Amino acid sequence: MESCVFCQIVKGVAPASVVYSDEKTMALMDIQPVNQGHTLIVPKVHSAHLSDLDEETGSHMFKIAMRVSQALRESGVKCEGINLFLADGEVAGQEIFHVHMHVIPRFKGDGFGIRFGPNYDVRPERREIDSIAKNIMGKLR
Repeated sequence: MESCVFCQIVKGVAPASVVYSDEKTMALMDIQPVNQGHTLIVPKVHSAHLSDLDEETGSHMFKIAMRVSQALRESGVKCEGINLFLADGEVAGQEIFHVHMHVIPRFKGDGFGIRFGPNYDVRPERREIDSIAKNIMGKLR
């Protein structure tokens, strides 16, 4: 995709601070980091959404995120914990429509967080949860 910044980075057309690259993925520094060391894992093939990826590439992204997480802990950047974040779709916060996973170093008082909705503390009935689970189970391939 010509207008996709991640595709341009993978092709070597756009600049990036790359920390890892193999045949399937690339890990690069986020240019607008939540915290120092914030890294993105991107597949080299253009896929707008996670479900567009083949399972092998999707699982490989997670494997590389695990390696990057360990490297962040050993790198000297302030890191007391790690968040992995993947926004899939506009309403989920996806801004660049090339799937990518954020690996975000965290530390106490860093100001970053995820807010839960106003009804988070209301637990549904078990039969409702079971009904939803059954519907999802029927769609798994």
